Amino acid sequence: MKEIKYLAATLCLVIAASCSDDHTTPDFTTDRDLIQLPAVGGSEQVLVSSGDAWVASTDQPWITISPANGRGSTPCQFIIDSALTAEPRRGSVRVENLVTFEKRDIVVEQQGFDYTIEVDDASIEVGNYDKLENRYFEVVVRSNVDFNVKIPSTANWLTNKNYTLNLNRGLRPREVKVRFDWGINTSPRERLAEVEFAPKAADVTLARQDRLSVKQQAAEPIEEGTRAGDSVALLSISRSLNLLSGGWDASQPMTNWSGVQLWEEGMEGYKPEYKGRVKYAEFMLFNIKEGLPFEVRYLTAAEELNFFGNTNTFLLNLSTGEYITELTQLKRLTIGAFGLTELPASFTKLENLEYLNLGSNNLQTIPDLLTKENFPKLRSLVLNANQRSVVSDLSNTVRTNLGGFIDETEFPVDLIKWSLDTLVLSVNYLQGELPTFEDDDTMPVYTQADIDAVDTLPQYLVDNRIKKVMPNTKRFTINLNRLSGKLPDWLLYHPALDLWLPYSLVFPQEGRAKDGTQAIFANEPVSLHYYYDVYTKKTRPADEEDMVE
Repeated sequence: MKEIKYLAATLCLVIAASCSDDHTTPDFTTDRDLIQLPAVGGSEQVLVSSGDAWVASTDQPWITISPANGRGSTPCQFIIDSALTAEPRRGSVRVENLVTFEKRDIVVEQQGFDYTIEVDDASIEVGNYDKLENRYFEVVVRSNVDFNVKIPSTANWLTNKNYTLNLNRGLRPREVKVRFDWGINTSPRERLAEVEFAPKAADVTLARQDRLSVKQQAAEPIEEGTRAGDSVALLSISRSLNLLSGGWDASQPMTNWSGVQLWEEGMEGYKPEYKGRVKYAEFMLFNIKEGLPFEVRYLTAAEELNFFGNTNTFLLNLSTGEYITELTQLKRLTIGAFGLTELPASFTKLENLEYLNLGSNNLQTIPDLLTKENFPKLRSLVLNANQRSVVSDLSNTVRTNLGGFIDETEFPVDLIKWSLDTLVLSVNYLQGELPTFEDDDTMPVYTQADIDAVDTLPQYLVDNRIKKVMPNTKRFTINLNRLSGKLPDWLLYHPALDLWLPYSLVFPQEGRAKDGTQAIFANEPVSLHYYYDVYTKKTRPADEEDMVE
């Protein structure tokens, strides 16, 4: 029996030995000892083979191992952060057997970033026209160096907005959107611009430097100097102005278009080459945030143009633009309620103007170029209601940019000396006193020859040496400004005072000036009795007795 037990024990040992030979403990190894990655970083897998527990550690914070410990054979992910510099870097990962204390080292090498400026879409095409708010595009620039945007000087139709490139990750490229605004192409030829992105630092050498190519479509051709060209120009202008009324029906002839008058034989100023072309056109109620459209320059036969009624006029700060100034043949021009705060210097090219209406705009001062020397033929100047909003007491407000010629330091004397037929200055912020011209020797007085030539003029003008101011002015309005002081004799005894409707359009003022002065004339007459007592040859109105303040 004892022999049997010994035999069984021997068999167990043999079997055990046999099993041990089949399941030997694996060697402690890793399947690679070098990892190489580009600057952007990434992830690489390493197989750790071991029969015992193990742990991994690294000497660099930009290397992460997952998992960092285990038992037996395990695939590990080595996660490498993006580089931050231009120089390559090197790190090491050590895997250690916790039973045998064997070690395996894995080297991690990573390239540094090259300096680059890359553009996602390096070729852009834009139309020749669009609404102002749509005339832009954005490009995504990826770079690890700050840069300047260089647009060729010949491409003045293209501008870029300020941008901020946040280089908060060292030399790891960051993305930024750069906005470009483009202007309308008025030429029948397409335009090209090559935009360069240049490093601000002079010592930077780029491994890659993309350029941006911008192509703009050509303008639609307009046949200048023809009836057909005028019709296309009118339709284009209405499109650019965004007329709220919808513009004209292109399927109808121009003779049926409202607000448009064409040249016909027999009209004053008619020329054979003008036949059927636009003589007058009006554009009412529109929405534009820039100067007048370039297509206006094609209306070379127009004698009068009327632009009135822009949306949110009081919020705008616009110029007429240059294109309207090319129509040197214009005689009458209205640009009202447009949002004007300035006129271009080239506006003086309109020297044939006889009537100019700039009412209901936002002018802070009367444009210096509005002089009789620049506009020798001008007879009517309308500059009323240039207030952005009504502030009655100018001394009790912190608001600025009010329009209404508020920046005029004195009453615009030169406009009075101009002696226009019509001068309208109502509903503005003109302040101070009206000029008396008593000490101005350049301003003449009425003479006996003047009295003898016009039988309605009284001898009083000569005997009292009344200044001969605006002798030809048939309409003069200054009501609802912030004027004060005394009404000068030249106004109180002006030959046309009764025609000026003084109790409505001259005498009434309102509010206070900047210095707190009450806006009222100290010697405003209660009636025109005194006037008709002097002008005895004028017919006294039946209701003159009731003409009081």
